[in-house]
Amino acid sequence: MKAELTRLLEPVERSFFLFGARGTGKSTWLRQKMPDAVRFDLLDTSLQMEMIAFPSHLEALVGNVSPDTWVLLDEVQKAPALLDEVHRLMELKGWRFVLCGSSARKLRRGGADLLAGRALTLTMEPFSFAELGERFDLSKALEWGLLPVVWSDLSLAPDILSSYLDTYLREEIREEGAVRKLAPFLRFLAVAGQVHGQVLNLQNIAREVAVPRSSVEGYFSLLFDTLLAHQLPAYRPNLKVRETAHPKFFWTDSGMARAAAGLLRDPPDRSWLGASLESLIFHELRTANAVFGRHRPLAYYRTAAGAEIDFVIETARRAAETPPSVVCIEVKMAERWNRKWERPMRDLNDLAGIRVEKMIGVYTGKQAYHFDGLDVLPVDQFLKRLYAGQVF
Repeated sequence: MKAELTRLLEPVERSFFLFGARGTGKSTWLRQKMPDAVRFDLLDTSLQMEMIAFPSHLEALVGNVSPDTWVLLDEVQKAPALLDEVHRLMELKGWRFVLCGSSARKLRRGGADLLAGRALTLTMEPFSFAELGERFDLSKALEWGLLPVVWSDLSLAPDILSSYLDTYLREEIREEGAVRKLAPFLRFLAVAGQVHGQVLNLQNIAREVAVPRSSVEGYFSLLFDTLLAHQLPAYRPNLKVRETAHPKFFWTDSGMARAAAGLLRDPPDRSWLGASLESLIFHELRTANAVFGRHRPLAYYRTAAGAEIDFVIETARRAAETPPSVVCIEVKMAERWNRKWERPMRDLNDLAGIRVEKMIGVYTGKQAYHFDGLDVLPVDQFLKRLYAGQVF
């Protein structure tokens, strides 16, 4: 994309970690927001080796600068031992640090304590509807995802996503020795790409990949730790209804899922696009939740009988004398809204012990409707309401 877009995420006034999957635009954002920071890029091999061997050299490299100076360490997970020195310099010098990386996994594995709360944690997601504005194109977003590195040239999306996956395997997997054998992990990635947007059944996946279930659990943990994927937990309001308890699995970006599944050269079918639409709404809900500081629990709801609500947002917790309040959202890849899709939301609304604050249907049609307390909205209208603070 020729012109850099303004991101919704804003820096804070105290030291912070900035995590995000590769290609989400962390470095670009930092150049925009913190142009005067003293910057060190640990992708520089000589600097990386020096910081691993002599973390105390960081003080001399920063030099004689004033308190409250911002010091930026990019790819900080390359030298976990630096965090002890950062902690010391925060206390001794009063410097503020930006610690940027693709995950906290290697930092924790290296024994780092993530500064014991002395630094906040921010997360950079792929582009959002609100950031792209008039450039947002739903069909392209469903086909190729919303990674900034992809939107820089959508005509090359298959090649960029293929390279993206290779970079992930090389830098996150091979270099860090995160898995013992690469072949089973590659089989796992292909299967994980196919179960994008589905309820996780680890035993079935382990059988298909031909590895123990414990290995599959480790592989999924690796995707979560490197921020390539998220879990959507099942909502369990304890209403004496048998409910599904397993989480759903979503890649952070549908383009990533398509690359992992090996589907970059094949046109996506309607089922894939449906999962991609659900994934996009999940991404936008996560982004709005974080950017606006709501921090509301996101979940899905499914009974043992198969009735499902794609998203349940808890807007008020259960208290001693008051039930929880929720917003329910059902997402459909359809040009016409079928009113039978409302039934799970209305059934939940009819149950005692829970307050359904809003019921919203999201679909790919053009008309908005209001049916007896339930709003049905085209995707773009729903997203406009979301970023106007009118959903939750």
